[in-house]
Amino acid sequence: MSRARLNLFIEPEHARRLDQLAAMKNVSKSSIVAVALASWLAPEAGDQREVAITKRLDRLSRQFEKLERDQVILIEALALYVRYFLTVSTPVPEAHQEAARAQGRARYTQFIEQLGRHLMRGHSLVETVGEQIQPDTSTDAEIGTTAGAAEDLS
Repeated sequence: MSRARLNLFIEPEHARRLDQLAAMKNVSKSSIVAVALASWLAPEAGDQREVAITKRLDRLSRQFEKLERDQVILIEALALYVRYFLTVSTPVPEAHQEAARAQGRARYTQFIEQLGRHLMRGHSLVETVGEQIQPDTSTDAEIGTTAGAAEDLS
């Protein structure tokens, strides 16, 4: 079988590593390059690379969709809470402002501590809520109840 002769230019580091591999495996540099080139040009190798890349992209897409869903839940929960808070809170009289601020600081500290404990346990309220609102697990009655409760706050 005749072979074509090629003169190639490669990076010095690649040439050094090729020399080391050929010496270690006790084979010619030509045979290493031939096997590498055959592997690169083989149609099934390309297909395998494409399949692997497609799987990675699919996994990344699913992760992104989950992050997007979680973000929507967080934004909606925050907006609902802010609307509710602004609707039901009453102005604090001037004489009680300092006491209200002190109570607010204490409540905020308690909130941060509770959040820290919750995160340390590894539980996610967003995941819990996300699981509860999946269409396949909700009944029509639950959906109507939830919608009615949201409308009550508007």
